[in-house]
Amino acid sequence: MRISLIQLDIAFGNPEINYAAAERKIHQAAAEQPDCLILPELWTTGYDLPRLGEIGDPEGRITKGFISTLAKQYNINIVAGSVASKGATGITNSMFIFSRQGELVGEYSKLHLFRLMDEDQYLQPGEAKGLFTLDGTLCAGLICYDIRFPEWVRAHTAQGAEVLFISAEWPLPRLSHWRALLISRAIENQCYVVACNRAGSDPANTFAGHSMIIDPWGDIICEASEGEEILSGTLDLPRVREIREQIPIFSDRRPHLYF
Repeated sequence: MRISLIQLDIAFGNPEINYAAAERKIHQAAAEQPDCLILPELWTTGYDLPRLGEIGDPEGRITKGFISTLAKQYNINIVAGSVASKGATGITNSMFIFSRQGELVGEYSKLHLFRLMDEDQYLQPGEAKGLFTLDGTLCAGLICYDIRFPEWVRAHTAQGAEVLFISAEWPLPRLSHWRALLISRAIENQCYVVACNRAGSDPANTFAGHSMIIDPWGDIICEASEGEEILSGTLDLPRVREIREQIPIFSDRRPHLYF
């Protein structure tokens, strides 16, 4: 599976500019004919949280139509990062996944809200897992702060997920945590980690970039710099099963004693 990660610099609070930028980058990435693209977290608005009631996407409809059209046009699976989706009970930080045919095949709302960036004041947490299937492979979607909760990640891989797609707006001061956590999640779950962070800055934060793909041994296949970049790498999916057979951590688990 060939993957391209679109590490965007996001225009703060300006969806119109961000949709146009994403379309240009998707067109550029599609020229390399990847099997799948992934975008960063909150790529339509950035962390302009106080204005999400005004600039958020009602039920994600604008984003869904936009991504569905591009997925079908380019015959590419798209993990559409996440957007502020306005619903009847509040606003969620939601990821939408589309197949090559432009069909919505997965949806996940961020379970763990990051209080250091005031998410808990403006967003509602998700209540469901992020499992979905792309081209016959069981995958999972997670968003940023979720990677600090290994039990939540394991809830997906214990059900067979072989690839973790992670969208983020991870700040530069904690770049070392970003890299260490992603490598750890890959090793302990014997899976591929595809992590797309944003580039640039907003009025309160500078972001780390360093999107990356990590293999099931924890080796980095490719890693971006801090700036805007389209990063690409290939997943050797049979390797997941080989490693899980070599060191059978899933069959050796004793979860009845863990809590």
